[in-house]
Amino acid sequence: MEEIAGMEDHPLVDQYPCRTPVWWARTGEINKDPALRGVSGRRVVLRIPKQFGRIEGKIASLLRAPTELRRPLDEMNSMLWELADGSRTFGQICHAMNDVFREEIAPVMQRTAAAIQQLKNNNLMLVLEAPLDARWFIGPGQTPEHQTLDDLPEDHAYDWSPMKNEAP
Repeated sequence: MEEIAGMEDHPLVDQYPCRTPVWWARTGEINKDPALRGVSGRRVVLRIPKQFGRIEGKIASLLRAPTELRRPLDEMNSMLWELADGSRTFGQICHAMNDVFREEIAPVMQRTAAAIQQLKNNNLMLVLEAPLDARWFIGPGQTPEHQTLDDLPEDHAYDWSPMKNEAP
């Protein structure tokens, strides 16, 4: 594992990025597989229910607008999503991302921190002081209690089967 200059001084180095409870699944073929626990090397898709106001909801109903947002993540954010299971520190995640993506993600600390911040801004990720230790479910394919999603069509391409040794 290659050392990353300045890592020990980064404010997030010993903190634990962790995805929040949201329905997600893997899709597509394996691209870059780092052979790490819970990381497939496939793309990730998030399903997020839309929040309509009273008037918006009526208009959306009349227009038969979708009730959810399906957000496919790119290759790097998919890897970050899988790595951020609350068991790895920011430093460990940066090392894994650097090992897989090399120059594509340089400077790795800044780009990883920016991606985590963007996911935090969308309420999709938290940064914990201690490991998650299964305090809540973050695995694939389960709709959180506070959300409602429609059933998927029969021909969907989503795989939400847990990987061996994946954090729940």
